[in-house]
Amino acid sequence: MLELKNISVKLGEFQLRNINLQLEKGDYYVLLGKSGVGKTVLLEIVAGLIKHGTGQVILNNEDITKYKIQNRKVGIVFQDYSIFPHLNVWQNILFPVKKRKISKKCKEELVKKYAELTNISHLLNRNPQNLSGGELQRVALARTLITEPICLLLDEPLASLDVQLKGGLRNLLRRINQKGVTILHVTHDYEEAIALSNKVAVIHEGEIIQKGLTKEVFKRPVNEFVANFTGIKNFFIAESLSENTAKINGKVQIKVSNKDDLQKGKIIIRGEEIILSNNKIESSATNNFKGTIIQIIPYLTNYEVIVDIGIDLTVVISEESLTKFEFKEGSGVWAAFKSSAIKLIP
Repeated sequence: MLELKNISVKLGEFQLRNINLQLEKGDYYVLLGKSGVGKTVLLEIVAGLIKHGTGQVILNNEDITKYKIQNRKVGIVFQDYSIFPHLNVWQNILFPVKKRKISKKCKEELVKKYAELTNISHLLNRNPQNLSGGELQRVALARTLITEPICLLLDEPLASLDVQLKGGLRNLLRRINQKGVTILHVTHDYEEAIALSNKVAVIHEGEIIQKGLTKEVFKRPVNEFVANFTGIKNFFIAESLSENTAKINGKVQIKVSNKDDLQKGKIIIRGEEIILSNNKIESSATNNFKGTIIQIIPYLTNYEVIVDIGIDLTVVISEESLTKFEFKEGSGVWAAFKSSAIKLIP
């Protein structure tokens, strides 16, 4: 459907190197990476806004590498919306098809169709100055969708929205994708990738370092950077794996389920899989460590508790648990987790 083959480009000090991606029809593909790594540049190469050095852009088995912007059947929505301030919402949505050789009635039906899809039918006579960020983003989406692109390119579409607006726009993007629109979406937010995508690629320093099904990338990160960037805090190098025991940091021994009989590997423990208590509890958890709370970090829906057990272990708990057990920085606790909760990566 959309294929990027060996895309490389150098812009001053910045480089993209040998980018290869393949999107199937109906994919919601998220390109995940920090700011400044080239995610937006890659979208602009696909859209034809930047001429790249080498490689090919192929859309529906057709090489569009040298096609002009207007001849590529893709649509791009920028983070800053790029709404025309002198036109009202109706005129903004209509703009891309205004000069098409189709009837006035057909154009009106298209505007109504995509205004309804993006839930802005009630805003058609409003001016951009009177719209919220979420409304402007929906106008930008409708204006792009009216061209009926084969592939929709999204540049950090949720970055400037508050939490409440993000939820609504996520639902809209899912609905657009479910209607058969293939989407390539760039972001630095791993939660967006989890919520929306079926496939993901992680880009770092101008290169894709891991790609695949979203669940697989998040479950089996190839290195510490991907683990940290996809929200996994407990990522350790096992200095040795002997039967079902892993040794970390020269002294901490963790019981693991080493079904593949690995001799070396990396260990992932999700913070949600760890039970924190004031006293040692009897349970099926084969790993039980006494430690000290060194930091408690509040988040929107939960807390991260950093516990020193000889290694720094990040535990995710609810506000209810924090209050119930009266966890405090500097206090002693027990951290327990099952061997089956540990992922081993060769």
